[in-house]
Amino acid sequence: MAMSGPPSGRRGRGRAPMADINVTPLVDVMLVLLIIFMVTAPLLVTGVPVNLPETRAKGLDADAKPTVVSIDRDGGLFIDEAQISDADLPDRLAEIMAANAGKDEPPQIFLRADTALDYGRVMRVMGELNRAGLNKVALVSTDAGADSSGSDQGS
Repeated sequence: MAMSGPPSGRRGRGRAPMADINVTPLVDVMLVLLIIFMVTAPLLVTGVPVNLPETRAKGLDADAKPTVVSIDRDGGLFIDEAQISDADLPDRLAEIMAANAGKDEPPQIFLRADTALDYGRVMRVMGELNRAGLNKVALVSTDAGADSSGSDQGS
């Protein structure tokens, strides 16, 4: 004889629909996106190759996108990623000042210079920036404490 009895309370009509969310596909998608961002983020660095000096200074808080002035190893001068000549620098700096004429303070300038450059070359560019009225200049460097010591200096 078969042992079949009345249907139990766990099966059949009285069962409520399952309301659990399966998060495994969501986690899989998030991990793939994380890997994609980790691989592509280093590729989004400024396009002019410059060997920056190392310092232990803290980073700056940039409110708006700054104008980047770069000087490469050969002394080539760039504003953002466009190469310019030394003769064109005053005119380009005047254009930057004219574009920000209605603002309270001058625009932020990031100066990136290769570590192998002559100090006088960098100072000539900084002099042109000062002469144009662009006095909010930040010198860009890399973090020296990240690879040389494990201790955290500063407060």
